[in-house]
Amino acid sequence: NKNKLNFLIARMFYTDGLITLFSFGGIYASGTFDFNFNDIIIFGIAINMSAALGSYSFGYLEDRIGIKKVIMISLCSLIIISFVILIISNKTLFWLLGISIGFFIGSIQSSSRTAIIKLSSQEQLKSMFGLYAVSGKITNFLGPFFVAVATSLFDSQRIGMSTILIFLVIGTIIFSRTKI
Repeated sequence: NKNKLNFLIARMFYTDGLITLFSFGGIYASGTFDFNFNDIIIFGIAINMSAALGSYSFGYLEDRIGIKKVIMISLCSLIIISFVILIISNKTLFWLLGISIGFFIGSIQSSSRTAIIKLSSQEQLKSMFGLYAVSGKITNFLGPFFVAVATSLFDSQRIGMSTILIFLVIGTIIFSRTKI
């Protein structure tokens, strides 16, 4: 089914962006905003709490406006916030924006699971969750690879981290063509 494939490919791209955010977020915070180890731990806890709140809040919104709109709102918000984070230099603003990223990551992760259920028949559910898991893992080396290459080439963490936006934008564009 082309629509299911479309969703899985979109998810592959935006999940690569999310995984790379998780992998390099602490490094970026440390290198660009002088976070120490304790700051990074507290920041990670705050992001996870925000993600839980986002999952919960958008779960209710999902019932009212639909899965697709929730994922699109979350992806677009994540792109905008990530872009702003790349151009700011204020540590306090970074804290606030970074924690808000968690809110939208939580909703993307939970709503994506709901989407695969909605796209699948009862008979296909197990195999579709298998494909769903693979779509989140098969290319997850690409984001870190591009961040590393861009950071090395331009000697800039900001430019390296900007490659994450490419994955998020491609995933959003492909997802926008998915019918849920």
